[in-house]
Amino acid sequence: MKPDYIRPLDLRHGRVDMNHGAGGRAGLQLIEELFARAFDNPALRQGNDGALLDLPALAEGHRLVMATDAHVISPLFFPGGDIGCLSVHGTVNDVAMLGATPLYLAASFILEEGFALADLKRIVESMAAAAREAGVPIVTGDTKVVERGKGDGVFISTTGVGVVPPGRQIGGANARPGDVVLVSGTMGDHGMAVMSLRESLSFETTIESDTAALHTLVAAMLASVPEGSVHTLRDPTRGGLATTINEIARQSGVGMMLDEAAIPIKPQVEAACELLGLDPLYIANEGKLVAIVAPEAADAVLAAMQAHPLGRAAARIGTVQADPHRFVQMATRFGGRRVVDWLSGEPLPRIC
Repeated sequence: MKPDYIRPLDLRHGRVDMNHGAGGRAGLQLIEELFARAFDNPALRQGNDGALLDLPALAEGHRLVMATDAHVISPLFFPGGDIGCLSVHGTVNDVAMLGATPLYLAASFILEEGFALADLKRIVESMAAAAREAGVPIVTGDTKVVERGKGDGVFISTTGVGVVPPGRQIGGANARPGDVVLVSGTMGDHGMAVMSLRESLSFETTIESDTAALHTLVAAMLASVPEGSVHTLRDPTRGGLATTINEIARQSGVGMMLDEAAIPIKPQVEAACELLGLDPLYIANEGKLVAIVAPEAADAVLAAMQAHPLGRAAARIGTVQADPHRFVQMATRFGGRRVVDWLSGEPLPRIC
């Protein structure tokens, strides 16, 4: 009879136990039979604690971009995605929002004792598929196991590295009065997909998460106009559109004027928010971006967004204004005006 540690993992009925995090044979087996098999690529096959990476030839002025993100969403599986693909998309997008081309990802897993290996396999395979689709390999990582009751199934942290070309300056401090505010699509989809599942809400049309990697959309936008025309990019995740716009206004020392009627929101998302007493402007997105662009470039950038599969519902939603108080205001559908303030509190915990 073969020793237990030689038997293949029971990925249908098995569960994570403390041995998987002890640094011994069980942990090695988990890595080899699950993680390494799903994420397989030349850099990962090196088998070291870090990855020796090939970078593209960097001309003078190229810079590296690095971003990291932690994912603690509950539930782990939701309409349109799961914590696995979310952890890839979130970090790829953070790199892309600086105008960089994402190159590599690292992933860290904190697993709770007793977590079903079948669910872990599903999550890991989702991550692998998302990384392949994005063209951004997972090249190194780490796994830890905590005692039962001291985690929530699985937490995932991902770190991404990318490269930005010379002369490109995209950031939250670059919005200027007169600039145009664009969004790539409907707001609030991800947060309400998660919340609808938690609250067992049903609608004629299922609300699905918008989780997606946005770097190809960003590349299309930047290719459509002269360098320097796109001033700021940001993905409106936690805190939603309203918080993101306030962050940009604060960083740039400007005000914003939004047009409520121009902000795209799906009817079922609006209905769910109304039912739960929530404002869709503060609900998280995981596959949308906000762009602040020079006014002369706005039409071309918007057209490029609408021609891309991830930007078909893109819209012009406002303008940047000179305002030393850095207020974000919104013209309402009823002809009035109101201040769009920072998010206060946490209406939707554990949504990413």
